[in-house]
Amino acid sequence: MASLVRMDLNVAKALLCYRPAVLAGTYTPFLSKWTGVPVISCNEDDAAVVPRFARMSYPYAKDILTPIVCDNGEWNEKSIKYASYHELAYLHPNNFKPDKQVVEKYFSTVKPYFIMRFAKLSAHHDNGIKGIDNTMAMRLVEMLRPYGDIYITSERFLEPQLEPYRIKIDPIDMHHVMAFSSLYIGDSQTMAAEAGVLGVPFVRYNDFVGRIGYLNELENVYRLGIGIKASEEGSDEKLYKTVEEILSMPNREKEWKMRRQKMLSEKIDYAQFLTWFIENYPDSKKVMKENPEYQNRFR
Repeated sequence: MASLVRMDLNVAKALLCYRPAVLAGTYTPFLSKWTGVPVISCNEDDAAVVPRFARMSYPYAKDILTPIVCDNGEWNEKSIKYASYHELAYLHPNNFKPDKQVVEKYFSTVKPYFIMRFAKLSAHHDNGIKGIDNTMAMRLVEMLRPYGDIYITSERFLEPQLEPYRIKIDPIDMHHVMAFSSLYIGDSQTMAAEAGVLGVPFVRYNDFVGRIGYLNELENVYRLGIGIKASEEGSDEKLYKTVEEILSMPNREKEWKMRRQKMLSEKIDYAQFLTWFIENYPDSKKVMKENPEYQNRFR
């Protein structure tokens, strides 16, 4: 909380100094009360999943921008919904071109490889959330090893047996590494979504499964990944079985490419949309309220 207060004080100083016409982002809407600058809150998690953020942000925001599938609860009427995901701001084909040479700074791409990601799960909304433990990770490594190389990125402690698979990748390069991988397995929400929009099969294992609208859509509508609820009985065996089925799936790469193309055909370039919305605010708000289909120009 102290770091949040410091951040907001710094932002408030900048607002008072530069007096922008509008501020867009997260965790800062109540600054509008201090500075008079209208704030647009940008989020893609359902309000019930991040209740503290919703309570701190949405009452003070002038407007709320979220994906169509995001449920903002009591603030839905205040929301402007768009057909996209945050991840498509930086991973839409208009904005990101995977480069294999970037990957080869870290390892050879001759063999197929798999990415495993273990989050710390320590944010306020992660309280009580279960993810992939070290025992499960070892089982997954044994399963994947015959099919290719394995690379683990982890925010938490790993058993000594897993340390040889740990790799440190510059965050600016991570999406290039992800784009050429054969499978992503992890308990991180964002990296699962990033894999999905890149057309990489993902298996997400945690207790947020079924609770987040945009991930539900990626998994159940576009079938770009599979979510497994960690607290359900037999979830560990379901995880192993799911991974085996994906690994043995014929024409997997071609199939996921088709699924990704369907998703992209129905989604807009969020970066272009957000740029237009901010540059033309508040007229853009009126346009979207009167004609939501206007956003289709950003496909």
